[in-house]
Amino acid sequence: MRKLDDKTLVVASHNAGKIREIRDLIGPLGFEAKSAADLNFVEPEETGTTFEENATIKALASARASGLPALSDDSGLAIDALDGAPGVYTANWAEREDGSRDFAMAMEKVEMALKEKGAVTPESRTARFVSVLCLAWPDGHVELFRGEVEGQVVWPPRGTSGFGYDPVFQPNGYDTTFGEMTAEEKHGWKPGDASALSHRARAFKLFAETCLGA
Repeated sequence: MRKLDDKTLVVASHNAGKIREIRDLIGPLGFEAKSAADLNFVEPEETGTTFEENATIKALASARASGLPALSDDSGLAIDALDGAPGVYTANWAEREDGSRDFAMAMEKVEMALKEKGAVTPESRTARFVSVLCLAWPDGHVELFRGEVEGQVVWPPRGTSGFGYDPVFQPNGYDTTFGEMTAEEKHGWKPGDASALSHRARAFKLFAETCLGA
């Protein structure tokens, strides 16, 4: 495993919500984080069929364009009754014809698909959020970290915090959705903590322990 010594890195994303969450997680560690959006980098085409492949594509593109280490996240919602969909195509389910993304529409698509499968009880609506972080260096070296959190899809959506599908995902052991939690509650982690709640925080905990010694 390669340690990260540079305190400046690029968040390889154009997703405002994802950039905010990564900055929230990395900020306490003393990093200056620029985003691919801030630097006007072109978004690479995500041609992978796994979270790991797409995370690697994004991180390497930003690392090579900036000459700095880059951290990317590829994440999604995998629903058992839908055979793991939307999975790596989680963002695609939110795409409109004009190229914009509408996650309210995406959540409705999920609900319709579950109803078509007859998945109407909590036991039949099990799902997990998956996050894979990729840390890439300009020389092509990469490190990958995967985090998952189990839960269920609820309806109607609840809460306006977070982003994406957060309002319909209720993690196991909680009565609230990610959309009803503060950022601190959703992540459930900061440097030195033994536990983490969200998929992204769990992946970030592995990254911090492995590459930062945090």
